[in-house]
Amino acid sequence: MKVVLFCGGQGMRMRDFSERVPKPLVPVGPRPILWHMMKYYAHFGHDDFILCLGYGDRQIKEYFLEYKEWLSNDFVMTQGGEDVQMLNTDLDSWRITFVNTGLNSEIGERLRRVRDHVDGVGTFMCNYADCLTDLYLPALIDQHKAMDAIATMTVVAPTTSFHVVDADESGRVRHVGPVNTSGMWINGGYIVLDEAIFDELRPDEDLVGGTFPRLAEAGKLNCYRHAGNWIGVDTFKERQLVEDLYLNGNPFWTVWNRTCDGQPC
Repeated sequence: MKVVLFCGGQGMRMRDFSERVPKPLVPVGPRPILWHMMKYYAHFGHDDFILCLGYGDRQIKEYFLEYKEWLSNDFVMTQGGEDVQMLNTDLDSWRITFVNTGLNSEIGERLRRVRDHVDGVGTFMCNYADCLTDLYLPALIDQHKAMDAIATMTVVAPTTSFHVVDADESGRVRHVGPVNTSGMWINGGYIVLDEAIFDELRPDEDLVGGTFPRLAEAGKLNCYRHAGNWIGVDTFKERQLVEDLYLNGNPFWTVWNRTCDGQPC
């Protein structure tokens, strides 16, 4: 299944990094966030990617054109480095289409501009290039196929430190509690779409804020509740958190390193 990744944003809330590199290239360990997400999808057999580029498009193209396999794979070197035999590779099976979709385009408009690249596929996936999860992807896809919906979006519990306040009209507070225990669900990315979505998109429109409310009214929007691990790497603080998880050996999103009864799962 094809995977459309929205890589054109400027990452204004992560300025310490995004002034030097586009947000999808902000590093987590030796590889950028975008790589971790693509590795996740490829683990489940979805390795045909369409990158919707905008801000920092040249740097993203150069990263893959100059990709260094030895950073994350074992290899054998002989003849003083003249001959290098890779024991594992990341990109051999990956197909990556790079499409410039505008510097300031809304997400829905970026999707509209890659329509020709998913024409005829029936169902495909899309995502932002800044959220990591341990979601079991086949379960999301199966639920989408079982429902009469054009779109299925993954929803997660909020991960912020805000508190929800419930008060009456006079201002008397009835309850204060963490937002992540409030029963609320937020957009977590990891979206499955049918091609019919292109008949619903309007020019220069956001996908979730513009198109999805209309789908919901028509009964064509489904959600998949993921109660496991998820984080949106949207700020410097969140980037530092995932970096610490990676360095401490607890990166929950690296599903490609898992085994179940001795076998990859």
